[in-house]
Amino acid sequence: MRNERGLTLTGRVFTKLLLSFVLVLLVGTAILDVSLRPIVEHSLHEQPHATRDFIFGSLLALAAATLLAAFFARRVAQRFDRIMLFANRIAAGDLSARLEEDELDELSEVAHALDATASRLEQSFHALETSRRELAALLDSMQEAVIAVNEQGQVIWSNAVMHRICSAAVREGRPLVELLRDPDVLACVEGALQKRENFNGKAFTVAPGRIFEVNAAPMPGGGAVAVLHDVTSVEKAEKTRRDFVANVSHELRTPLTSISGYVETLLDSPEQASPTTREFLSIILRNATRMNRLTEDLLALASVESADYKLALQPMRASAIVEDAIDSLAGMVIDSAVMLEAAESVDTLVLADPDALNQVFGNLIENAMKYGKSGKRVQVGARPLEAQNMVEFFVRDFGQGIASEHLDRIFERFYRVDKARSRESGGTGLGLAIVKHIIMAHGGMIRAESELGAGVTFLFTLPYAPEKKAVSIPPTAVPEATVS
Repeated sequence: MRNERGLTLTGRVFTKLLLSFVLVLLVGTAILDVSLRPIVEHSLHEQPHATRDFIFGSLLALAAATLLAAFFARRVAQRFDRIMLFANRIAAGDLSARLEEDELDELSEVAHALDATASRLEQSFHALETSRRELAALLDSMQEAVIAVNEQGQVIWSNAVMHRICSAAVREGRPLVELLRDPDVLACVEGALQKRENFNGKAFTVAPGRIFEVNAAPMPGGGAVAVLHDVTSVEKAEKTRRDFVANVSHELRTPLTSISGYVETLLDSPEQASPTTREFLSIILRNATRMNRLTEDLLALASVESADYKLALQPMRASAIVEDAIDSLAGMVIDSAVMLEAAESVDTLVLADPDALNQVFGNLIENAMKYGKSGKRVQVGARPLEAQNMVEFFVRDFGQGIASEHLDRIFERFYRVDKARSRESGGTGLGLAIVKHIIMAHGGMIRAESELGAGVTFLFTLPYAPEKKAVSIPPTAVPEATVS
């Protein structure tokens, strides 16, 4: 088709050039005829045979001019034909095509410019192809599966790992939903496409018996890329750890309870024991109590981390939650010099599990009493976050505070800001970790704010709830780094 168009263009160029030459000759002949007519007529009167010679000479000159015009027109047309063939080869992807004109005229300058352009295009194409191969090799060497889709959700590229884990053949142009049926992967990619934000999740049905962490991010030019990281071994190890901790804690509970009971019996015995014996028994009881509390916290943490952990959610007024927390935990501060008081509050309904929240407030208030005792008071309150459809609860003490470098880690298991003081107060280092998992199971977030000498404020959020709604749902699994 392109060759036919090239030949058609060549014929048109040849015809136009030939007609131009003929037109120039005819106009020139007419001008000469007008200018030389008197002289010719005078010569014809004197020499009648000159008419025939004049006509013959004119025809001969016209024929020579026509042949010369045809020669030059044909030559120019051939050069145009070479340019057309060159353009067709470039359009077909043959960037090695060159014109290589040797003549010095305007067409040669155009040809040299086209050759230079083709050379630069070829270099750029080779550089892009090299970069593409390097990127493909890099993606194929990754342990993670990577796949990219355009704005319509169609696959534009993927690496070798993705080809291995997909049950269907991965081909460019196919919709992602035909390759991966896992709802979490599709939800993350759809979120990245629609909201142009990063989305994370876990996929359990991409490949049988394997678990993947999914990270989807929007691409600058449109579309999205998803990275699937195989965390099957990590999840199995984490489950083994949780099961081990739960089993050991459960097995330790019975002997520790027996030890505590026998020691208390000996201490309450009417028989007179020596002061040294009573001192040793008190030490045994204190450490047995501490061990018993540690096992209880380990069991509680294993419970909230378990996939079987469920919340009995129901609508509750934020102000009622604050009042219940203060009333139920008032006995904790009776023997201390700390005052437990209500701060600002709201009547907004939130979706919460009352038993789980009682554990949350218990751990937070106990923590505030231990480490903020110098402030003499602890405040509990709530305030609305209307922009987020959340209510933010807080437990504030006025003690010595926590240094900023510890604030991001205090919710980790067994993390202690002051190890010596924590052991002295009998803390296990698990209370805040338990609180964090319970709040995240509610769909909220927890954080701490503090300044040295100005106390600590623990803040957590709970989502709004409609009136008269009660549900029971499993919490969202939240991975947490294991602290050795």
